[in-house]
Amino acid sequence: METTQSTILPLNKKAGVGLHFASLDGPYGIGDIGDSALAFIDKLLTMNISFWQFLPTGPTAYGDSPYQPLSAFAGNEMLIGIEPLIRLGLLHTDEAQALTGLPDDHVDYGQLIPKKHALLKRAAERFSSVVSTHLKTAYESFLVLHDRHWLDDYATYRILKNLHDERSWPEWEQVYVHREPDAMQQLRENHRADIENIKIIQFLFDQQWQTLRRYARENKISLFGDMPIYIALDSSDAWAHPEILLIDQNGRPSHVAGVPPDYFSADGQLWGNPLYDWKYHESNGYQWWIERLQNAASKMDLVRIDHFRGFESFWAIQFGAQTAREGEWLPGPGDDLFNAMKKALGKLPIVAEDLGVITPEVEGLRRRHNMPGMKVLQFEVGDPGFSLASVYRNCVCYTGTHDNDTTVGWFNGGDEDTRSEQEVAETRKNAMKATGGNEDTIHLDMIRLAFKSQARLAIVPMQDYLGLGSDSRLNIPGTTSNNWSWRVTEEQLSLEFCTSVANLIKEAARS
Repeated sequence: METTQSTILPLNKKAGVGLHFASLDGPYGIGDIGDSALAFIDKLLTMNISFWQFLPTGPTAYGDSPYQPLSAFAGNEMLIGIEPLIRLGLLHTDEAQALTGLPDDHVDYGQLIPKKHALLKRAAERFSSVVSTHLKTAYESFLVLHDRHWLDDYATYRILKNLHDERSWPEWEQVYVHREPDAMQQLRENHRADIENIKIIQFLFDQQWQTLRRYARENKISLFGDMPIYIALDSSDAWAHPEILLIDQNGRPSHVAGVPPDYFSADGQLWGNPLYDWKYHESNGYQWWIERLQNAASKMDLVRIDHFRGFESFWAIQFGAQTAREGEWLPGPGDDLFNAMKKALGKLPIVAEDLGVITPEVEGLRRRHNMPGMKVLQFEVGDPGFSLASVYRNCVCYTGTHDNDTTVGWFNGGDEDTRSEQEVAETRKNAMKATGGNEDTIHLDMIRLAFKSQARLAIVPMQDYLGLGSDSRLNIPGTTSNNWSWRVTEEQLSLEFCTSVANLIKEAARS
């Protein structure tokens, strides 16, 4: 039986929204953690929503995926708000016009990234001559907290990546792959100003984040972020600390991550991330993981860790394999990791992503540490035997996630849907039976079902609140183009819409 005695979830049932920062509206080509996010907090109050879930906020690279960040600790500079920089005098209004011609209904990363990078570099170059003594002191404190831990490595890594045409670090000159001291010292001397600019940009991200965090707390909005279990090989963490991974001195993995074949995928899923050297982590008391979770917990109230089952056992695939078929299950750190983090940090704000084929051992690990799990109604209501009672109290219930089609698209069998017409028809019939609704209101019916459940927290993607179709889908797993670009518009978040969401939540006695 699922306990809720010391759950991190609220005791009174709450409602939330899933919307990444990049998907917020605003005039500068992408949503941001500055004025866009603060304005959205105001919208959440009107909607009577108290939890805001978003995707990982690390710096992205090829494919723009938040789940393959260049750092486990740094912030994505593309999410820095422009207006706060203007108010600080770091940018001028006319300079920001370089971004105002970009689309407002989606992110055009190809145009956005070089233009915004140029603006941020200009802001960083002005920092020391423009900002107040108070802000300069805050920057020095930021360096004391983060420079030796991750910031200097990250800034140096970004310079080297740029000098090597953005190639992955194992493809750099060998002196930099192996971080030879003389070469590293020379590099830092030659690029001192550029390294400093990257650190300033990270400070500006942190300042805006702290403003957002304070505003959310003042308005009793809980911030709920995502953390990928694995890090990318092409990341500052892997380059600076290869000892935490199963890779050799040249950055070549022995094994990579994925999942084995199952009902959904005949070849399994080959993610390609390097695996952790759990023996190393055990030897130093899981310090890197403690620091990683501490960093996340300083920014948000809840942290959903992707692929939780990998902590109990993980699928190890020989590096170079073409599919995930050839692999083996190896033991993860299990209780030892979470006991170490609890000892260092106290109560863990972790929600476990426990989707897919979950064994009793994985379920036992989650329950022993009293971590909420997940239920996704798109995966549940297609079963003719579905019962709402299966959605237990200590969980987060979703209509769908960032990897799902929108509920309307899923119900109608969108263009990228791999189900047969018969399977879609069967799902539609079962979904209408489970919700008691009809095809014209299926998104509202699924939301009401999630809200009606016992789950302490129900999260609905913004696209489902709006009743949008497959053309508003955020991500199609297994593809690397045209993802992560959807944005909500100011017109969609009208007072009438916000009031209708508030009414839905009040009807369900959530808040």
